[in-house]
Amino acid sequence: MSVEAEKPLGPIDTERPYKKLIDFRNKTYLAPLTTVGNLPFRRICKEYGVDITCGEMAMAKNLLHGQQSEWALTKRHASEDIFGMQICGSKIDQVVKACELINNETDVDFVDLNMGCPIDLVFKAGAGSALPESRGKMVKMIKGMQTVLDVPVTVKFRTGLKENTPTAHKLIPRFEELNVGLCTIHGRSRMQRYTKSANWDYIRSLKQEFTKIPLFGNGDVLSFEDYNNCKAQSGVDGIMIGRGALIKPWIFDEIKEQRHWDISSRERLDMLKRFCNYGLEHWGTDSQGVNNTRRFLCEWQSFLYRYVPVGVMEVVPQKLNERAPPYFGRDELETLMASPKAADWVKLSEMLLGPAPEDFTFVPKHKANSFEVMIYIYI
Repeated sequence: MSVEAEKPLGPIDTERPYKKLIDFRNKTYLAPLTTVGNLPFRRICKEYGVDITCGEMAMAKNLLHGQQSEWALTKRHASEDIFGMQICGSKIDQVVKACELINNETDVDFVDLNMGCPIDLVFKAGAGSALPESRGKMVKMIKGMQTVLDVPVTVKFRTGLKENTPTAHKLIPRFEELNVGLCTIHGRSRMQRYTKSANWDYIRSLKQEFTKIPLFGNGDVLSFEDYNNCKAQSGVDGIMIGRGALIKPWIFDEIKEQRHWDISSRERLDMLKRFCNYGLEHWGTDSQGVNNTRRFLCEWQSFLYRYVPVGVMEVVPQKLNERAPPYFGRDELETLMASPKAADWVKLSEMLLGPAPEDFTFVPKHKANSFEVMIYIYI
């Protein structure tokens, strides 16, 4: 990991260590993904070559209340050599106090402020994608975070609230003044969600105008060609990948090797086996741990089934916002893995974890088969 120490000017402060710095440029970045971006999944992505990982969004209020499930989101695996956590909140004092606890109690390399969550519950509370609308509060919050953290503060935001009236260009000068460690922009508005393609032209205009701090783009990358084209088109310093990594986590290897991997169904099953092993290690081997592993495997499969093997495609590469028609795989397992039916996802889990309990049912939190993601996923 490329980490340096920022030496303070003036009298030496013996109370606080030097602030760590990270060179984010030209690194691949796995997006913080609610529910599906758990530690076992991040381990899989590390095996496939991703550089930067980030934990699932944690609510500042829940951290301050000592909610165990929220603090579990800050846990990192030893393989995560550049690891951050993402925090979300609407009140300055809550976010700053939570960051102080994070600084003292956890092992992270950066803290990302969520300013992109589009769901009503978060937005109406003044957090997520609502925060940039209160720029004075936003600036004070970031300054407070920087005061209590010994690691960089990064920010993630959208183009704005409405598709035709982007406002991100009004935010970046503030971020430059604050010298945040990294800006990442999702090329869609809050209202737009996933109904249209990400606006990489707008991202390019931001990069052309603002050059003082690293800028990453995010949206619609499912192949190394997508990665190359978006990076060349926009000039960004790097790209964050979300849904593309859920559908094919080996995308990071493909980017680094600049090739398509026609991964076999057996190789994909081996990947799922590793996930289950990591899940049992993380959530436990008792009945609750097995059920958690099964549920999160099925959540992931609600994205994985969308992958179309290179060897059966008529046109390569697959596009993220194009829905491929149903197909028969080259073997029975490949066909099963392409099924959009939750019952078949449970069947896959039984191949790896044994029979599911009779009362086990699964309904995905994230509607991966829809352009409109109803439950928030930060990609």
